[in-house]
Amino acid sequence: MGNYGAGGMPTFNYQLTPWVKKLIIANVVAFVLTMLIGADIALDWFAFQPRRVLVRPWGALTYMFLHGGLWHLAMNMLVLFFFGPSLETRWGSREFIKYYLICGMGGVALSFLFAPHNIIGASAAVYGVMLAFAMVWPTAPIYVWGIFPVQAKWLVAFLFFLTFMSAFGGAGGGVAHFAHLGGLVTGFIYLKSDWKASEKLQKFTNAARGARRLAIVPSEDAASASASKPRRADSSREDDKATLDAVDQVLDKISAEGMSSLTDDERKLLDEVSRRRRMN
Repeated sequence: MGNYGAGGMPTFNYQLTPWVKKLIIANVVAFVLTMLIGADIALDWFAFQPRRVLVRPWGALTYMFLHGGLWHLAMNMLVLFFFGPSLETRWGSREFIKYYLICGMGGVALSFLFAPHNIIGASAAVYGVMLAFAMVWPTAPIYVWGIFPVQAKWLVAFLFFLTFMSAFGGAGGGVAHFAHLGGLVTGFIYLKSDWKASEKLQKFTNAARGARRLAIVPSEDAASASASKPRRADSSREDDKATLDAVDQVLDKISAEGMSSLTDDERKLLDEVSRRRRMN
């Protein structure tokens, strides 16, 4: 994963990204340790238990790394393996892990409100990852059982419907349906809020780009008025052009990937240009 084909669709090349790899390793290690120290002890200390939330608050985080069996673990990690790398590549590692944990916490919150039972598993966070993938690439084909192609948006819509009906329809089986639903709902709210912020950022960057051009490249009238003044040195002009090009690249990166994708050097460049603008 991590590459994109025609139309911006992700291509599945099965290369793990940093946080996807860390999450899979952490879940596998936690499962092995659970088997070694005993499931009763591990679940008692690290599952999310609403009745003990005040004395063992860490359960709201650690529950995401515990699983009730090998099949439970395998299904969650397979989903993370297939859908996670493309998102982490597009968003950046920091934004990806933040979103993953937020969806997991959303699963805790909804489960606590509607079905205050002990819960374990990465399903809430993983459902959030599937939702994000479908919202970014809604028409990407997902092959169910490796045979039947289904567009990502319809697959996730079906999972949402099934989860909603299971949660409010009284389905049992020991499955934390409200946690799954919480991951989906939290992910949706987070992503929609982020998109609104991105739209505002797009308008800001477009305005900033125009303002920057006016600030650095003089208008025709200004150029005529200053024709009698000594021209800047060629090297100074080249420096201004290089700065313009660099800032344009950074703004384009923000528009495509968000502020979280910027490096420290790129942030310093924007700060420096902003400082010069204020001084002028």
